[in-house]
Formats: sequence, structure tokens, C-alpha cells
Amino acid sequence: MILSDYDLDNAIRAKRLIVKPFQKDSIRENGLDLRLDDEIATRNPKHTEKMIFDPTNPDHVKDEYILKKGGKKLVIRPREQVLLSTVEYLKLPDDVMGFVELRSTWARHGLTMPPTIIDAGFAGTITLEVINNAPYSMALTPGIRFAHIIFAATLNTVTNAYKGSYFNQRGVKLPKVLK
Repeated sequence: MILSDYDLDNAIRAKRLIVKPFQKDSIRENGLDLRLDDEIATRNPKHTEKMIFDPTNPDHVKDEYILKKGGKKLVIRPREQVLLSTVEYLKLPDDVMGFVELRSTWARHGLTMPPTIIDAGFAGTITLEVINNAPYSMALTPGIRFAHIIFAATLNTVTNAYKGSYFNQRGVKLPKVLK
């Protein structure tokens, strides 16, 4: 069951769903809008098309991205893939999960974002993978509503709530080495 604005408002007021900082107008008909933080992770330019990147190699992964914080504008070059973060820190109960999508206006400007699943029990800010498909650079302003999360109640409380390596993350969390 997808949670409605009424359900979300009640879950937040009852502190079953934690959203910090919380803005009442971020609650939408059947979800919650999320705002961009002021950091961006861009690909390291030393990783060129000629490189064969191995996500199981710690030396490759450790310098895959360059993280920049505190920007007044986040610029994504044409056909560039970046990592961004939400301002909001979320803490989901063990019987609610989320689907994070790009707000449609951004998609109409040429940005795409793979769907992101937020597991029941997750806590932290959300790292977003964003690709600029436009033929021009795109400037994003921190604080702007950028993504949307739809919450769904699980039929039962999960027996194995999320406690993985991205638990309690703050800001852009870079990818881990695959095993």
C-alpha cells in the first residue's frame, strides 16, 4: 500500500517516519519531495574511455570520484553522471520502504536518475545518481526540490531491517568496493 499525504503527515507527527529538516510543504499527494544538498561527486578525469574500470579493485574505487562541497551551483556537464545528496535525513520504520525518483520537470530538462530503492529500516540522507542527457551543461541550485520519494507499507514488519554499509550516511556516500 502506498502512503498518502494523510498517512505521511501522521507518520511524521507520530515520529514513526523521521524527516530532518522537515518542511510541511514537501508532503505531496502520495509522497515527499526531497531537496538537493550542496555537494557533488564527479568522475575523476584520469578515468578515461581507455581505462577498464574494475569495481572490485580498491585502487580503482578509492579515486573514482572527486567530491566537492559547499557549492552555490552544482554543474553537470553534458552526458556526465554524478552523485548528489538530499538535504533531508530520513529514518524509515521497519514496515515502510521507499521508491525515489527524479521530479518530472528535471527529466523534461534532460536529466535522468535510475530508480533508487530505500529499504525498510534505512536511516540517512539519500545519495542520488544523476545523468545529464542534455547537449548542454545543467546548473542545479542547492536547496531546490529535486527528487520525490513514494513510501509503501510492507505487509509485515521486515525481519532483517536495513543495516548495510550506507546506513546512517550523511551527504554523498561514494560507492563501495564490490566483492
